Amino acid sequence: MTPRRGSGEGLTTRARTLRLLSALALLACVVLALAALLPRRAGAEAPPSREPSARGPAARVRITSAAAPAASAPTSDAPGDETPASFGSAVLEGSGGVPMQKRGDFRSPFANPGWEGPVANVKVGLLLTRLHSYDIKEGTYSADFQLSLVSDRPMPAMNLAVQNGNADDIEVLAATPTFKLYRIKGTFFSPVDLHDYPFDTQELRIELEDEAAGVDQLRLVPDQEHTHLDVDFQVPGWDVAYEEARTKLHYYPDRFEGDDLYYSQYVYKLGIRRFATSAAFTVYVPAVVIVLISLMGLWLPRSLLEVRANAGAPMLAAAVLFHFALMQELPATGYLTRADKMMVAVYVSLCLNMLSSWAWFVLPPKYEDQIFRLGRALVPPVTVVIMLIGAFA
Repeated sequence: MTPRRGSGEGLTTRARTLRLLSALALLACVVLALAALLPRRAGAEAPPSREPSARGPAARVRITSAAAPAASAPTSDAPGDETPASFGSAVLEGSGGVPMQKRGDFRSPFANPGWEGPVANVKVGLLLTRLHSYDIKEGTYSADFQLSLVSDRPMPAMNLAVQNGNADDIEVLAATPTFKLYRIKGTFFSPVDLHDYPFDTQELRIELEDEAAGVDQLRLVPDQEHTHLDVDFQVPGWDVAYEEARTKLHYYPDRFEGDDLYYSQYVYKLGIRRFATSAAFTVYVPAVVIVLISLMGLWLPRSLLEVRANAGAPMLAAAVLFHFALMQELPATGYLTRADKMMVAVYVSLCLNMLSSWAWFVLPPKYEDQIFRLGRALVPPVTVVIMLIGAFA
């Protein structure tokens, strides 16, 4: 039997050691719980972001098409060496400044008031054949798709560009004034949303915008009937939740005086979600097992305090290592994920368990039996409530 502490006796060496270890474990538990509540954004590198598009010769990887052969169009990598043809109708007032259009609905020099006829409505269809190499930590993925453009009238000279990535390979399958078909392979970026991790759904986008023709010449329209996933399409480790295609008018903040031209942008969205069973066994089951093992020590009396302590501190170390492993797979976030909330519940539960043992060193020996009974009666149900709050908060 472990010797009890009398009124005039000091703690034995073993009791002092256990008291010190319990205090350190309790302190570590509190510190870790507080640390988990702090945003993990500080000190972490921000995910790659897309800078606002600049209208110029080298702003984006482009898919060029025109009424005349593309080879006849002059190209240049030096900003300012290539001027749109619409600039010829813009008027420069005074001795300097930005030339302005005097005709039409827009003052921007990029507008084309000389465009004859109504605006060309171009229906955009997309067949996604493959999506792979999704890196959730960076928000990047590779995609292979076919893009169709069908217009109700001859299209203007186009400079279709990928807005959220790079087109690594572009193959022209068909090119007529009213119908064009491309096969595109590229690398894309979409921001991640981890609020519901590990039951999260990620939205992967492909954004296309014409940088040559504004809404005064061209409007992109999603072709819902010809927006599909290829047969047997799949993303390894993920389930397809939804797909959506839409267009919007993209207005850039004023870059210069009279910058009032809108551009039509096509956005394809693919929602993918984690498999629920895999997510539960990856995060929730290990966390619950750690807490259950620590609760077993509540049925050990004070005479087996050393064994009881070994059911608490090692589980705290296991929880910290498990949480650390989870964080290594994800980018830094400024909020708590569902997994983070679950781990905070685990830390609090382990802290409560160790408090029930630490009470023997704080309260007089006459309360030893009451502490033992109350620990077994109160700690398990309170732990269940804490874990449920962590799981569904």
